Amino acid sequence: VVLLEESGGGSVQPGGSLRLSCAVSGYTGSTSCVAWFRQAPGKEREGVAAMQFGGGITNYADPVKGRFTISQDNAVNTVTLRMNSLKVEDSAMYVCAAGPHYACFDGNYDRSSLYVHWGKGTQVTVSS
Repeated sequence: VVLLEESGGGSVQPGGSLRLSCAVSGYTGSTSCVAWFRQAPGKEREGVAAMQFGGGITNYADPVKGRFTISQDNAVNTVTLRMNSLKVEDSAMYVCAAGPHYACFDGNYDRSSLYVHWGKGTQVTVSS
């Protein structure tokens, strides 16, 4: 039984920053992949970033490279997405997901079907 709970969403002006957290409850082991996805109304779900617990593997979508950073606090099984220089087009529902370690491989990190646990999401709105 794995529960993912996101927090940290909200409204921010363009150029601002937010920090999203994904708390993983019931997690055991250190080889799973945890990822952030986002989806805006009328658009397809998009992989944002992913990392492998204990493996040092990270992936980022091109639109967020250099602006977003994914990291982990293994002591409390929390994955953080730090978002800087936010743009209007970053507005979306951000959802945390967890899957097997191979979901974090370069060609797999944004494949929704590989993730078996999903949170409810946290809304990010960037507007003037």
